[in-house]
Amino acid sequence: MSHVQGELSSQPECWERAAGIAAGGSAALPERGERVAVVGCGTSLFMAEAVAALREGSGQGETDAFAASEFPAARAYDRVLALTRSGTTTEVLELLGKVRGTVRTAAITGDPDSPVMSAADDVVVLDFADERSVVQTRFATTALTLLRAHLGLHTEEVVAQARAVLEAPLPHGLLDCHQFTFLGRGWSVGIAREAALKMREASLSWTEAYPAMEYRHGPISITTAGTATWMFGDAPDGLAQQVRETGGLWVNGRLDPLADLLRAQRLAVALAEAGGLDPDSPRHLTRSVVLDEV
Repeated sequence: MSHVQGELSSQPECWERAAGIAAGGSAALPERGERVAVVGCGTSLFMAEAVAALREGSGQGETDAFAASEFPAARAYDRVLALTRSGTTTEVLELLGKVRGTVRTAAITGDPDSPVMSAADDVVVLDFADERSVVQTRFATTALTLLRAHLGLHTEEVVAQARAVLEAPLPHGLLDCHQFTFLGRGWSVGIAREAALKMREASLSWTEAYPAMEYRHGPISITTAGTATWMFGDAPDGLAQQVRETGGLWVNGRLDPLADLLRAQRLAVALAEAGGLDPDSPRHLTRSVVLDEV
Protein backbone atom coordinates (compact mmCIF):
# COMPACT_ATOMS: atom_id res chain seq x y z
CA MET A 1 0.00 0.00 0.00
CA SER A 2 1.29 3.48 -0.87
CA HIS A 3 1.57 6.12 1.84
CA VAL A 4 -1.15 8.17 0.18
CA GLN A 5 -3.60 5.28 0.29
CA GLY A 6 -3.23 4.94 4.04
CA GLU A 7 -3.31 8.69 4.54
CA LEU A 8 -6.47 9.28 2.57
CA SER A 9 -8.16 6.37 4.35
CA SER A 10 -7.45 7.93 7.75
CA GLN A 11 -9.34 11.14 7.02
CA PRO A 12 -12.56 10.45 8.96
CA GLU A 13 -10.58 10.02 12.19
CA CYS A 14 -8.51 13.13 11.46
CA TRP A 15 -11.66 15.16 10.86
CA GLU A 16 -13.10 14.10 14.20
CA ARG A 17 -9.94 15.22 15.98
CA ALA A 18 -9.95 18.55 14.14
CA ALA A 19 -13.56 19.17 15.11
CA GLY A 20 -12.60 18.54 18.71
CA ILE A 21 -9.80 21.12 18.51
CA ALA A 22 -12.22 23.67 17.07
CA ALA A 23 -14.70 22.99 19.87
CA GLY A 24 -11.97 23.81 22.40
CA GLY A 25 -11.31 27.19 20.79
CA SER A 26 -8.08 28.69 19.49
CA ALA A 27 -6.74 32.23 19.41
CA ALA A 28 -5.27 31.47 15.98
CA LEU A 29 -8.65 31.13 14.30
CA PRO A 30 -10.51 34.16 12.93
CA GLU A 31 -13.09 35.84 15.12
CA ARG A 32 -16.54 36.70 13.84
CA GLY A 33 -16.55 40.06 12.09
CA GLU A 34 -12.82 40.20 11.33
CA ARG A 35 -11.68 41.00 7.81
CA VAL A 36 -9.52 38.00 6.94
CA ALA A 37 -7.17 36.93 4.15
CA VAL A 38 -6.49 33.19 3.89
CA VAL A 39 -3.35 32.29 1.95
CA GLY A 40 -1.64 29.15 0.74
CA CYS A 41 0.09 27.49 -2.18
CA GLY A 42 -1.13 24.61 -4.34
CA THR A 43 -3.58 22.45 -2.43
CA SER A 44 -3.58 24.90 0.48
CA LEU A 45 -4.68 27.68 -1.86
CA PHE A 46 -7.73 25.70 -2.91
CA MET A 47 -8.61 24.98 0.73
CA ALA A 48 -8.20 28.73 1.36
CA GLU A 49 -10.68 29.45 -1.45
CA ALA A 50 -13.17 27.02 0.06
CA VAL A 51 -12.97 28.41 3.59
CA ALA A 52 -13.12 32.00 2.35
CA ALA A 53 -16.39 31.26 0.56
CA LEU A 54 -17.78 29.38 3.57
CA ARG A 55 -16.89 32.11 6.05
CA GLU A 56 -18.16 35.04 4.03
CA GLY A 57 -21.17 33.11 2.79
CA SER A 58 -22.26 32.35 6.36
CA GLY A 59 -22.08 36.03 7.32
CA GLN A 60 -19.05 35.74 9.62
CA GLY A 61 -16.88 38.36 7.99
CA GLU A 62 -15.38 39.53 4.73
CA THR A 63 -12.86 36.89 3.65
CA ASP A 64 -10.50 36.69 0.69
CA ALA A 65 -8.21 33.90 -0.53
CA PHE A 66 -4.89 34.41 -2.29
CA ALA A 67 -1.90 32.49 -3.45
CA ALA A 68 0.76 33.54 -0.95
CA SER A 69 2.89 34.96 -3.78
CA GLU A 70 0.00 37.15 -4.99
CA PHE A 71 -1.12 38.73 -1.71
CA PRO A 72 -2.13 42.39 -2.33
CA ALA A 73 0.06 44.26 0.13
CA ALA A 74 -1.97 47.47 -0.11
CA ARG A 75 -5.13 45.89 1.31
CA ALA A 76 -5.97 46.10 5.00
CA TYR A 77 -6.96 42.99 6.97
CA ASP A 78 -7.52 42.17 10.62
CA ARG A 79 -5.84 38.82 10.22
CA VAL A 80 -3.81 36.85 7.68
CA LEU A 81 -4.24 33.09 8.03
CA ALA A 82 -1.74 30.83 6.26
CA LEU A 83 -2.33 27.16 5.46
CA THR A 84 0.95 25.27 5.13
CA ARG A 85 1.40 21.54 5.65
CA SER A 86 5.19 21.63 5.81
CA GLY A 87 5.63 25.03 7.41
CA THR A 88 8.59 25.61 5.10
CA THR A 89 7.04 26.95 1.87
CA THR A 90 9.06 29.94 0.73
CA GLU A 91 6.20 32.16 -0.44
CA VAL A 92 4.24 31.66 2.78
CA LEU A 93 7.20 32.44 5.04
CA GLU A 94 8.12 35.50 2.99
CA LEU A 95 4.58 36.85 3.20
CA LEU A 96 4.32 36.30 6.95
CA GLY A 97 7.61 38.11 7.38
CA LYS A 98 6.48 41.07 5.30
CA VAL A 99 3.18 41.65 7.09
CA ARG A 100 4.21 40.78 10.63
CA GLY A 101 3.80 43.74 12.95
CA THR A 102 1.19 45.35 10.70
CA VAL A 103 -1.51 42.68 10.91
CA ARG A 104 -2.13 39.69 13.15
CA THR A 105 -0.87 36.50 11.51
CA ALA A 106 -1.77 32.88 12.09
CA ALA A 107 -0.88 29.56 10.52
CA ILE A 108 -2.23 26.03 10.39
CA THR A 109 0.56 23.50 9.87
CA GLY A 110 1.38 19.84 10.17
CA ASP A 111 4.94 20.20 11.43
CA PRO A 112 5.64 21.63 14.90
CA ASP A 113 9.37 21.85 14.15
CA SER A 114 9.12 24.08 11.08
CA PRO A 115 9.97 27.77 10.56
CA VAL A 116 6.32 28.81 10.45
CA MET A 117 6.12 28.23 14.20
CA SER A 118 8.09 31.44 14.76
CA ALA A 119 7.02 33.24 11.58
CA ALA A 120 3.35 33.55 12.59
CA ASP A 121 1.90 35.19 15.69
CA ASP A 122 -0.39 32.20 16.37
CA VAL A 123 -0.21 28.60 15.16
CA VAL A 124 -2.47 25.55 15.16
CA VAL A 125 -0.53 22.30 14.74
CA LEU A 126 -2.30 19.34 13.11
CA ASP A 127 0.64 16.96 13.38
CA PHE A 128 -1.66 13.95 13.51
CA ALA A 129 -2.72 14.81 9.94
CA ASP A 130 0.78 15.31 8.53
CA GLU A 131 1.81 13.06 5.65
CA ARG A 132 4.75 11.20 4.16
CA SER A 133 3.38 11.35 0.63
CA VAL A 134 4.16 14.31 -1.58
CA VAL A 135 0.53 14.23 -2.72
CA GLN A 136 -1.49 15.99 -0.07
CA THR A 137 -4.79 14.50 1.07
CA ARG A 138 -5.60 14.33 4.78
CA PHE A 139 -3.79 17.47 5.95
CA ALA A 140 -5.70 19.67 3.52
CA THR A 141 -9.12 18.23 4.34
CA THR A 142 -8.37 18.21 8.08
CA ALA A 143 -7.38 21.88 8.01
CA LEU A 144 -10.59 22.68 6.15
CA THR A 145 -12.59 20.62 8.64
CA LEU A 146 -10.99 22.53 11.53
CA LEU A 147 -12.12 25.79 9.96
CA ARG A 148 -15.57 24.49 9.02
CA ALA A 149 -16.07 23.36 12.61
CA HIS A 150 -14.84 26.72 13.90
CA LEU A 151 -17.48 28.36 11.69
CA GLY A 152 -20.17 26.01 13.02
CA LEU A 153 -20.56 24.34 9.62
CA HIS A 154 -19.14 20.86 10.31
CA THR A 155 -21.49 17.93 10.94
CA GLU A 156 -21.08 14.31 11.96
CA GLU A 157 -22.86 13.39 8.72
CA VAL A 158 -19.83 14.56 6.73
CA VAL A 159 -17.64 12.07 8.61
CA ALA A 160 -20.19 9.29 8.07
CA GLN A 161 -20.28 10.03 4.35
CA ALA A 162 -16.49 9.95 4.18
CA ARG A 163 -16.42 6.52 5.79
CA ALA A 164 -19.02 5.28 3.31
CA VAL A 165 -17.01 6.68 0.38
CA LEU A 166 -13.95 4.74 1.49
CA GLU A 167 -15.89 1.50 1.43
CA ALA A 168 -17.90 1.98 -1.76
CA PRO A 169 -16.70 1.17 -5.29
CA LEU A 170 -15.83 4.08 -7.54
CA PRO A 171 -18.57 5.16 -9.98
CA HIS A 172 -18.76 2.83 -12.95
CA GLY A 173 -16.86 3.92 -16.03
CA LEU A 174 -14.51 6.43 -14.41
CA LEU A 175 -11.41 4.28 -14.75
CA ASP A 176 -11.99 4.12 -18.51
CA CYS A 177 -12.14 7.90 -18.99
CA HIS A 178 -9.22 9.86 -20.43
CA GLN A 179 -10.24 13.40 -19.44
CA PHE A 180 -11.94 14.78 -16.32
CA THR A 181 -13.70 18.07 -15.65
CA PHE A 182 -14.59 18.99 -12.06
CA LEU A 183 -17.28 21.56 -11.27
CA GLY A 184 -18.34 23.39 -8.12
CA ARG A 185 -20.51 26.21 -6.86
CA GLY A 186 -19.66 28.57 -4.02
CA TRP A 187 -17.21 26.94 -1.64
CA SER A 188 -17.09 23.74 -3.66
CA VAL A 189 -15.30 25.54 -6.53
CA GLY A 190 -12.16 25.24 -4.39
CA ILE A 191 -12.93 21.55 -3.88
CA ALA A 192 -13.28 21.06 -7.64
CA ARG A 193 -9.93 22.75 -8.26
CA GLU A 194 -8.30 20.55 -5.65
CA ALA A 195 -9.78 17.40 -7.21
CA ALA A 196 -8.33 18.38 -10.57
CA LEU A 197 -4.93 19.03 -8.99
CA LYS A 198 -4.93 15.64 -7.25
CA MET A 199 -5.63 13.90 -10.54
CA ARG A 200 -2.84 15.77 -12.32
CA GLU A 201 -0.31 15.20 -9.55
CA ALA A 202 -0.92 11.53 -8.84
CA SER A 203 -1.97 10.10 -12.20
CA LEU A 204 -0.86 12.69 -14.80
CA SER A 205 -4.47 12.88 -15.96
CA TRP A 206 -5.84 15.60 -18.19
CA THR A 207 -8.10 17.52 -15.83
CA GLU A 208 -9.82 20.89 -15.63
CA ALA A 209 -11.99 22.65 -13.05
CA TYR A 210 -14.58 25.44 -13.33
CA PRO A 211 -17.46 27.11 -11.54
CA ALA A 212 -20.43 25.05 -12.70
CA MET A 213 -22.24 27.90 -14.45
CA GLU A 214 -19.07 28.77 -16.39
CA TYR A 215 -18.77 25.25 -17.77
CA ARG A 216 -21.36 26.00 -20.44
CA HIS A 217 -19.34 28.99 -21.64
CA GLY A 218 -16.82 27.03 -23.67
CA PRO A 219 -15.44 24.09 -21.65
CA ILE A 220 -18.40 21.85 -22.42
CA SER A 221 -17.08 21.72 -26.00
CA ILE A 222 -14.42 19.17 -24.98
CA THR A 223 -16.98 16.83 -23.43
CA THR A 224 -17.61 13.62 -25.38
CA ALA A 225 -17.46 9.85 -25.05
CA GLY A 226 -14.53 8.93 -22.82
CA THR A 227 -14.63 12.12 -20.74
CA ALA A 228 -16.16 12.63 -17.30
CA THR A 229 -17.80 15.71 -15.81
CA TRP A 230 -17.94 15.56 -12.01
CA MET A 231 -20.14 17.92 -10.01
CA PHE A 232 -19.37 18.75 -6.38
CA GLY A 233 -22.64 19.70 -4.70
CA ASP A 234 -25.93 20.57 -6.36
CA ALA A 235 -25.78 21.02 -10.12
CA PRO A 236 -27.43 23.87 -12.02
CA ASP A 237 -30.73 22.89 -13.59
CA GLY A 238 -30.35 21.05 -16.87
CA LEU A 239 -26.59 20.62 -16.71
CA ALA A 240 -26.59 16.88 -16.13
CA GLN A 241 -28.77 16.32 -19.18
CA GLN A 242 -26.58 18.56 -21.32
CA VAL A 243 -23.52 16.52 -20.38
CA ARG A 244 -25.26 13.22 -21.08
CA GLU A 245 -26.29 14.52 -24.51
CA THR A 246 -22.61 14.98 -25.39
CA GLY A 247 -21.90 11.32 -24.67
CA GLY A 248 -19.76 12.19 -21.65
CA LEU A 249 -20.03 10.51 -18.25
CA TRP A 250 -21.86 12.59 -15.63
CA VAL A 251 -20.85 12.10 -11.99
CA ASN A 252 -23.50 13.47 -9.68
CA GLY A 253 -22.50 15.21 -6.47
CA ARG A 254 -25.03 13.82 -4.02
CA LEU A 255 -22.56 13.98 -1.12
CA ASP A 256 -21.10 16.78 0.93
CA PRO A 257 -18.35 18.15 -1.36
CA LEU A 258 -15.59 17.47 1.17
CA ALA A 259 -16.64 13.83 1.54
CA ASP A 260 -16.96 13.57 -2.23
CA LEU A 261 -13.38 14.81 -2.60
CA LEU A 262 -12.27 11.48 -1.13
CA ARG A 263 -13.75 9.74 -4.17
CA ALA A 264 -11.60 11.90 -6.44
CA GLN A 265 -8.55 11.17 -4.31
CA ARG A 266 -9.22 7.45 -4.57
CA LEU A 267 -9.68 7.73 -8.32
CA ALA A 268 -6.36 9.56 -8.67
CA VAL A 269 -4.53 6.79 -6.79
CA ALA A 270 -6.31 4.04 -8.74
CA LEU A 271 -5.40 5.62 -12.09
CA ALA A 272 -1.81 6.14 -10.97
CA GLU A 273 -1.41 2.52 -10.00
CA ALA A 274 -3.10 1.34 -13.20
CA GLY A 275 -0.55 3.39 -15.15
CA GLY A 276 2.44 2.11 -13.22
CA LEU A 277 3.03 5.46 -11.48
CA ASP A 278 4.06 6.10 -7.89
CA PRO A 279 1.34 8.30 -6.34
CA ASP A 280 3.58 9.05 -3.36
CA SER A 281 6.27 10.71 -5.49
CA PRO A 282 4.89 12.48 -8.58
CA ARG A 283 7.39 13.61 -11.16
CA HIS A 284 8.95 17.07 -10.72
CA LEU A 285 7.29 17.56 -7.32
CA THR A 286 8.56 17.75 -3.75
CA ARG A 287 6.71 17.78 -0.43
CA SER A 288 7.44 21.49 0.01
CA VAL A 289 8.56 24.19 -2.41
CA VAL A 290 11.61 25.86 -0.88
CA LEU A 291 13.21 28.35 -3.26
CA ASP A 292 16.92 29.14 -3.23
CA GLU A 293 17.84 32.76 -2.70
CA VAL A 294 19.03 34.47 -5.85
